[in-house]
Amino acid sequence: KMEEFLNLTQLKTSLKEAILLDYYTAGFWWAKEMNFSLTQLSGFMDLLNFALENISNKHMTLGNNLKELERAMSGIKETDSEEKGDRNLFSIEQAKAIIDFLVISLFKHYKAYEYLFHGRREEPVVSNE
Repeated sequence: KMEEFLNLTQLKTSLKEAILLDYYTAGFWWAKEMNFSLTQLSGFMDLLNFALENISNKHMTLGNNLKELERAMSGIKETDSEEKGDRNLFSIEQAKAIIDFLVISLFKHYKAYEYLFHGRREEPVVSNE
């Protein structure tokens, strides 16, 4: 289901797509184990996507991405939450756990993700041999 949702069409031949599927799937199951509500789960997946887009599309450094994550977490879904009467999407404990998850799963491997999105890769040569 995640493969379809992410519109990954070359999963069997693209290392990049396989890594992204693994990352999002691991994040999804981690959030489920944290017993996040559906709204929290959606917000968490938005954060994962936000952090990856900062690397892939905006070419952000680790420091800038951390600053943007801090801003995003302090104001995530603020307008939606205010309309529903719930000002905070995540508790302090949940926010700390999310930061720990992102540090372990993404930020410790930041150079690898930068290479995944921006590294120059040569096409493999396949022959009869």
